Amino acid sequence: MRSYLLLIAAFFSIGSSLAYGQGGKAEPIRIVLAAQNSSALLKGTLRNGQVKDYVFAGFKGQTVTIKNATWNIFDFRVFNEEYFDEGDFDSSSTYTFEIPETDDYLFTVRKKIAGPRVSRFSMTITIK
Repeated sequence: MRSYLLLIAAFFSIGSSLAYGQGGKAEPIRIVLAAQNSSALLKGTLRNGQVKDYVFAGFKGQTVTIKNATWNIFDFRVFNEEYFDEGDFDSSSTYTFEIPETDDYLFTVRKKIAGPRVSRFSMTITIK
């Protein structure tokens, strides 16, 4: 009887951990640039309202330029809780800013509701 109860407890604990593991938010993809003055091309496919998160390391005083080739369907946001929290989603084709402090910055791409349900995005991030 005791082994039967242990078996049931193990079954429910494994099942519940698997259920809670589904649908969680994925870790952001780290953007690694090869050199000090370098660029990265970000491409992907998203559905209406979906987002894709990236993270990059920024050093105080660097200039970041984001070119959004798909500005009419996708927007983006740069965010850092301590140093860059006023960032809102931006739909411009080119956006440039200076890194306020050395830290990691979250870069989020979002599919707008307008347009086709599923679309491909293409953005270039350059850090100098």
